[in-house]
Amino acid sequence: MTAVSTVRDVALDHELFARGCGVIGRLALIAKIIVLSFFLLAVPARSAGFLEHEITFSEADVQAQVDKNRRIEKSYGQGAVIVALDEPPRIHLGEPEGRLTVSARLILTLLGQPAAPVDVVGVAGMRYDEGGKAFYLDQPEIRSLHSPSLSPAAEPLAQQAISQLMGHYFRLQPVYVLRQDGSASELAARWLLRSIRIEPGRVVAVLSAG
Repeated sequence: MTAVSTVRDVALDHELFARGCGVIGRLALIAKIIVLSFFLLAVPARSAGFLEHEITFSEADVQAQVDKNRRIEKSYGQGAVIVALDEPPRIHLGEPEGRLTVSARLILTLLGQPAAPVDVVGVAGMRYDEGGKAFYLDQPEIRSLHSPSLSPAAEPLAQQAISQLMGHYFRLQPVYVLRQDGSASELAARWLLRSIRIEPGRVVAVLSAG
């Protein structure tokens, strides 16, 4: 083997070695990119799961709070119509979907006639008041009204008065209040509540740190 051949072989070995290093380097770089991509994709998912959680309260919890609320009586049209809510309304969560049903019996005095009971069914949403740390019914709407002693001609006036009273009542009276002695999640909700979801039999409050 001549000196020229030896030099040529050594040069070829170096070239092959350099090429091999280049391939290995590129493979290592690709591997790093893949790992970094998985990491970047995984971090938000883990963060969302870690930073968001839920608290729930049941239909029984809501009804227990409503049962504590005081009665209300209002007059309209300079006393032409008087409406009183003496007994707590009944709340049924999740019907219709995403909302709740309210049923109540009110006492109606219309145009000086004897007071008569009126059975009302309505629907509503729910809102959260940050200042009071409490949940309230939102935009209650009357769907049906029935009273044996109420004439069809008087129903529009009665419905208008009852709608006003129910709206006033639920603006003032909470249906659930976050407890000072509640769970850690419930205490966190006092600052981090993001959204409310009404489901059959329960309300789900979604919490978030962001």
